[in-house]
Amino acid sequence: MNKQVRSVAISKSQTWWADFGLLIKFRLTMLVVITALGAALIATGGAVDLLTLALLGLGGFSITAAANALNEILEKDYDQQMTRTANRPLAAGRMQVNNALLIAGLLFVCGIILLALFNPLASLLGAMSVVLYAFLYTPLKRVTPFSVFVGAIPGALPMMIGVVALEGSLTYLALVLFAIQFFWQFPHFWSIGFLGFEDYKKAGYKLMPMTGDSLNRSLGWQCFVFSLFLIPCCVAPALLGEIAPWSSAVAILFSLVYTWYSWRLHVKFDRVSARNLMFCSFFYLPLILLTFYLGTAPWI
Repeated sequence: MNKQVRSVAISKSQTWWADFGLLIKFRLTMLVVITALGAALIATGGAVDLLTLALLGLGGFSITAAANALNEILEKDYDQQMTRTANRPLAAGRMQVNNALLIAGLLFVCGIILLALFNPLASLLGAMSVVLYAFLYTPLKRVTPFSVFVGAIPGALPMMIGVVALEGSLTYLALVLFAIQFFWQFPHFWSIGFLGFEDYKKAGYKLMPMTGDSLNRSLGWQCFVFSLFLIPCCVAPALLGEIAPWSSAVAILFSLVYTWYSWRLHVKFDRVSARNLMFCSFFYLPLILLTFYLGTAPWI
């Protein structure tokens, strides 16, 4: 009997942790943490201790997880209408809203405190990212495609926070990395939106440019234009003396590849080109961060 009780308890614990991961969008949250830590390493040239990185990572994780949890609380009813999101714990009824709200609140407070250990500006930027994402971007998604531009601001703050936390002020490097993450998001998101368009439309989201009930071909052109903006952003760190020129050259090459896939979506405007651009976007940001970091290393 005791074995049965223990087995049930373990099963419930595993289910709770799985639902917690879904509530905070664990994989997305970890990607955000990686970008913040990558930016911090670039800012310091790698001269940062593991405890500092751990505190920054935990603070960034908590802030991002809180924003994602609030997003799911606010979109519970709409998540039920989409195949991609119907299994989320709130949408599926496996978690109560008040419990999710408590989790989000605790994570938010924890994140603010941890970022405040670095400096007030990092903490303020963290709080701003949660407010913009949960309480401005989230409701705007059902109103206008302009919501994507609004959402790109909190989406680009992690790398800025990573630099500000270690450097203590809003430096040129922080602004450049913010710009890279900002412009990267448009081809990334719109390629995903292209593939999931019917699901988004079913839930009433107005995230993509449309003509009637169909996607407008301007989506592909906008992906191309925003990817072009990444090229001067990759030149800037070398001009500022933050990284080696060769590092900027490699980053420009990656940006040209990203731009090429964006152009293919504009020309072909089909699922294959959208899928190719989406996969390219997954690799682009980590490669840029790695390239910039190597460009700061004195032994290279």
